[in-house]
Amino acid sequence: MNIVSTLRRSRLTAAATTVAVLALALAACGSDDSGAGGTEDKAKAAGITLVKPGKFTVCTHLPYKPFQYKDGNKVVGFDVDLLDLVAQDLGLEQEVVNIEWAQVTSGAAFKAKKCDMGMGAMTITPERQAAISITDPYMDATQVLMAKKDSGIKGLEDLRGKNLGSQADTTGHKYADENKDKYGYKVIPFPDSALQENNVKSGRVAAAINDNGLLYDFIKDNPDMAVVAEFDTGEHYGFAALKDGSGPKLVEKFNGLLTTAKSDGKYNEIYKKWFGVEPKK
Repeated sequence: MNIVSTLRRSRLTAAATTVAVLALALAACGSDDSGAGGTEDKAKAAGITLVKPGKFTVCTHLPYKPFQYKDGNKVVGFDVDLLDLVAQDLGLEQEVVNIEWAQVTSGAAFKAKKCDMGMGAMTITPERQAAISITDPYMDATQVLMAKKDSGIKGLEDLRGKNLGSQADTTGHKYADENKDKYGYKVIPFPDSALQENNVKSGRVAAAINDNGLLYDFIKDNPDMAVVAEFDTGEHYGFAALKDGSGPKLVEKFNGLLTTAKSDGKYNEIYKKWFGVEPKK
């Protein structure tokens, strides 16, 4: 045996092993770096520029249970889970920003780069379509009237001379305003749904008008209240985004994910989680 040659080969093997280990370590570091930037790469590949790197930022106006509301420090709800489909597809974490509702529907929030998309059980209207990009409808809705169970109120015709609570900048407020002269009531607008609901309970307003999903959810925890009338307004909800730039790309992405979720059962699963039943077919 040639001891010198054997030692030389051992040293060369050790050196080669060290180089290989270092190469693997560097490759791993490179992999971690690309992973950290992978979320950005996915968004960029889809033609999407995020307002906040590494985050999918969504604007809404809280609370609007069960669509979006705070549970402890976390914002949860039906809309949140649906827009998580986009966040997860892009490898991002959804971050919710609470903002005035009019900033979402007017597009001001997107122009100011406060968020990538907007949610809030938003009814699709021609006025909103002119100002912002809107997704395909993800839910049907209508307006309902809520009052105390023992109030004797059965419809708008019972509100003559009384106050009707609405939520500002909503289609419910618009419907209430359009019918106030016919039925002789006064419209009292509130900045959010919680104030509107609680003012019916306190008696400041005789009734409230708002979306069916919202008010039916409220009466589940308030047995002294009741939905006393429904109005066939034929509304459909959509999510909002910037009119140009990344907005249409985000809308296109959500539309595709919504189609998949409806075909593979994920949409039904999310719907039942928040409303207790599967959507009507």
